[in-house]
Amino acid sequence: MAALLYSPMLRRGLLVALLALLLIVPFVPKLIYPIFLMKVMCFALFACAFNLLLGHTGIVSFGHAAFFGGSAYITGYVLRDIGLTPEIAVIAGVLFSAGLGAAIGALAIRRQGIYLAMITLALAQMVYFTFLQAPFTGAEDGMQPIPRGKLLGLLDLNNDTSLYFVVLACTIGGFWLVHRIVQSPFGEVLRAIREHEPRARSLGYAVERYKIMAFALSAGLSGLAGSLKCIVFRLASLSDVHWHMSGDVILMTLLGGMNSIFGPAIGAVMISALRHYFDALGAWVTVAVGLIFIACVLTFRRGVLGELNHLLQLKLPAVSPAQAVIPAKEEKNAQI
Repeated sequence: MAALLYSPMLRRGLLVALLALLLIVPFVPKLIYPIFLMKVMCFALFACAFNLLLGHTGIVSFGHAAFFGGSAYITGYVLRDIGLTPEIAVIAGVLFSAGLGAAIGALAIRRQGIYLAMITLALAQMVYFTFLQAPFTGAEDGMQPIPRGKLLGLLDLNNDTSLYFVVLACTIGGFWLVHRIVQSPFGEVLRAIREHEPRARSLGYAVERYKIMAFALSAGLSGLAGSLKCIVFRLASLSDVHWHMSGDVILMTLLGGMNSIFGPAIGAVMISALRHYFDALGAWVTVAVGLIFIACVLTFRRGVLGELNHLLQLKLPAVSPAQAVIPAKEEKNAQI
């Protein structure tokens, strides 16, 4: 039974079922509010992008809100003040975040550990105060209202259903890119740096360059999430670029499981749902989220998805190397 639960076929089936559910949501608004689901998808992509640094490279960043919120402001500026199309606005936001990530990464990787994390926090606060004082951001009031426009001049994003499928497509594309990065040789080098940086350096890898590239990729994907959120809510606010947002994405990643590819997405869903459905508690919602996080950390040390994978692996029957060869030969003969 455990082997069946852990099989790739069942995983693909669950992914297909989840995709089918997401496709029918806009047509059944009473099931899940589409705007809320779009927000969840944005945060899920943000958490998976952040995990490229934390989970797969071993770099703790306290400044990822600068990429998420900065891209939202740039997207809003291009849409509202310049009047360009949504696709150009999103591309501008992603490029801004990727460039900012490369710049912050080049400065931050000069140190390690908590010192690196503090550098990212300090630089992110500089970005926060820059947007606070910028003439086009609206300061505490935020940038609003931001027009959604027409995608490619054809698809009207003012229609929530059309926008939902655009956000879904972008989120799936972002997840696919994260998966490809993690499973590529580049991802293997990142994990080698995480596990033993001096050894990776001794093998001839340009560790600094790989770290900067990881920063840029993580920041660019975080910017994509921020741009989508800006278009969904027609708003870019200081809360998107505040250090609290950086804390939220760390919480999502740790809760879902940073040693997996899509575990942070589960954490994003949990945190977003808690804050949405417990909103009636007012300020106490933060206390409730904190208590749930403490309980999950004490119970699921590897995160929700990481702990589930660990339990399933423990229940799998041990297979000797000789037994493992037989299915491989049978599969090869069947293909022939």
